[in-house]
Amino acid sequence: MQQYETLIVLTPLLSEETAKEAIAKYRGILTANGAEIINEDSWGLKKLAYPIQKKTTGYYHLTEFKAPGELINKLEIEYRRDERIMRFLTVALDKHAIAYSEKKRSGAFNQKKEAKSQTEEVAG
Repeated sequence: MQQYETLIVLTPLLSEETAKEAIAKYRGILTANGAEIINEDSWGLKKLAYPIQKKTTGYYHLTEFKAPGELINKLEIEYRRDERIMRFLTVALDKHAIAYSEKKRSGAFNQKKEAKSQTEEVAG
């Protein structure tokens, strides 16, 4: 099984419950087809780089999962059919991206910043 990461941008017109319902639908599709969800991260309402369907904001949601390759096609067809999704991107992760994601989840990047700020406080 290959490891993937998918980012979806939902329309900002949705209520919080409707957005969570849409995310739960795709989580269900993944688990029903044998995928293992590794991490989910909801970024919330963010400003878009350019307008999409005359909208300037969207709900961002990132899901990292392991799945067989055939599932990606089914998943993307479902994304295209859903009016609530403005954009989506699914990427197969290589070993370097997987290592980066693991470090990011463990907070290794934040620890370096905290250690640096503590040494600056001591020196100053």
